Amino acid sequence: MGTVAISGLNNTDNPAPGIPVAKSLKGNYRLIGFSYDPNEPGNYQKIVDKTYLMPYPSLGFDELKQRLLYVKEKENISAIIPNLDAELPLYIKYQKEIEEMGIKLCLPSTENFELRNKNKLDKLSEALEITYPKTYEISSMVELERLIEEDSLEFPIMIKGNYYKAYKSYSLDAAKEAFIKISNEWGFPILVQKVVFGDEVNLVGVGDGKGELKGAVAIKKLTTTDIGKIWTGLTIQNEKLMQIAKDFVKQTSWKGPFELECMINMQNIYLIEINPRFPAWVYFATDIGVNLPQIVMDIIEEKEVEPQLEYETNKMYIRVVEEFTTDFKDFMKLLSTQEL
Repeated sequence: MGTVAISGLNNTDNPAPGIPVAKSLKGNYRLIGFSYDPNEPGNYQKIVDKTYLMPYPSLGFDELKQRLLYVKEKENISAIIPNLDAELPLYIKYQKEIEEMGIKLCLPSTENFELRNKNKLDKLSEALEITYPKTYEISSMVELERLIEEDSLEFPIMIKGNYYKAYKSYSLDAAKEAFIKISNEWGFPILVQKVVFGDEVNLVGVGDGKGELKGAVAIKKLTTTDIGKIWTGLTIQNEKLMQIAKDFVKQTSWKGPFELECMINMQNIYLIEINPRFPAWVYFATDIGVNLPQIVMDIIEEKEVEPQLEYETNKMYIRVVEEFTTDFKDFMKLLSTQEL
């Protein structure tokens, strides 16, 4: 049984993908959790076998390398599945160095990672022959005001960071507030996008790095939280959406997990965003018979993988909140020793 490290153990009402990925692999591997915060609930759910606190990605690769060498020596991890937006640029940029340490990854190239930047999605959408909502790139509050006042851009509008974060704004004041929040956290440029109305659908998939889509499941969001995270949803089969996923993987030779966020209005599919990782609802795919994290591990282990693109429709996804009790000494141990 190999040992796999999994990050993203936050499991609150805005969950990260780590626990669903771990649940998908549990029983087949020894699981090591990589956590950035001792408060993350996944540290204490006993789904991973051991947890290590990791240095923040902002500290750079040298800090990450030293921590990985330490964990590799203690646990003999053979692979890592990183699940957080903030850490992916580091793992992708230095994946060659990490693999030289004897730790395998299943990640896209830096070129492909940058291809799905929001200010480049118009070109990618054109190549995939789908629509991308009208989007403006700005770097100042003056440009935002001019867009709304002089170009008569109607509300609601989306204010987005180029990499992360998005807010729907219904007034100029709300748009300014979102602009400040995102620019303070993630810098420039800021994207202003017309809102597309329709059914919100997401597709999670895995590419093998050779141009083939090895697994995929699509879901229609029924209800969401106030920050847009799925609460209930329904499996769908949409041939056009599945073909878009196949074309995306074929044209880019994408390697590893991804999520397409789209809006469907009548027969039109609008590409809103591409996430270069698993979504937090990925265990739903596992539960209906398409274990995408296992497919990632099969690719890492160079096994023959038959594409899994068929699944039952009208299966309903429901996210719940649950509570459990643990001992405070576990929290203190993780905080003091950085291991649990």
